[in-house]
Amino acid sequence: MFQENSSANCLNIITTTSTEDGAFQKKGHSARVLSPEEAERLAKDQVLVSEFKQLKLEKEAQKNWDLFYKRNSTNFFKDRHWTTREFEELKACREFADQKLTILEAGCGVGNCLFPLLEEDLNIFAYACDFSPRAVEYVKKNALYSTERCKVFQCDLTKDDLLENIPADSVDVVMLIFVLSAIHPDKMHLVLKNIYKVLRPGKCVLFRDYGLYDHAMLRFKSGSKLGENFYVRQDGTRSYFFTEEFLSQLFKAEGYEQVVNEYVQRETVNRKEDLRVPRVFLQSKFQKPFNKT
Repeated sequence: MFQENSSANCLNIITTTSTEDGAFQKKGHSARVLSPEEAERLAKDQVLVSEFKQLKLEKEAQKNWDLFYKRNSTNFFKDRHWTTREFEELKACREFADQKLTILEAGCGVGNCLFPLLEEDLNIFAYACDFSPRAVEYVKKNALYSTERCKVFQCDLTKDDLLENIPADSVDVVMLIFVLSAIHPDKMHLVLKNIYKVLRPGKCVLFRDYGLYDHAMLRFKSGSKLGENFYVRQDGTRSYFFTEEFLSQLFKAEGYEQVVNEYVQRETVNRKEDLRVPRVFLQSKFQKPFNKT
């Protein structure tokens, strides 16, 4: 378990902590600094995937994620037990200890975040949706799934209206965790506009996703680049790597207020192979303003 000086959250400083596995982690507003070799490699990789292939990837985005879950079943992602530790908002937003909390996990995958939360907090009711019909079916087949505790449905957040499944202004917390990066940058604002409608005034979106110069970004081979900070994997799924500035502008343009928005830099260590891997994420909290009178 690591401890953090929470008073540093909104200041332009870096907070360094240690983690349970011995790796270090730091939070702040400074992007990761590339080594000269890394900078040279990225500078050379300027050739973009053809427009024809990019249009095909966009058209087949749902199919590619469905095939991803067909290949990997429920085994690819680890359960995210760190969520409540990282986002104290899940506890702090209650007015009293046992208050019922309504959350939306937008892009729930196969439930790696959803089910640990439901186990950990018996006073949560969760809405959860995913782009992939196959992922939604895996959630419904999970032994922990109960319609008394959650409602799960298939949804393309860029075009399917969440109001068809969730009442307006009814959700206390929206979790957007490693989801927005999979969506084309031109359509990200549609997701934020959609979830804004179901979020209660004064409540927050909790965001975590890939940050600029994360190790995954540096591993892409030539011929994988779709645009600035946007890449395609071999299986056809895509990934965007966020800057603090881009994310802030994206949310503010849709009417949200920024509470916290910072890089999390983490160095994971493979002692067996003596490898140090730099991971970079963006962890943020954006609030829907109270109704103005």
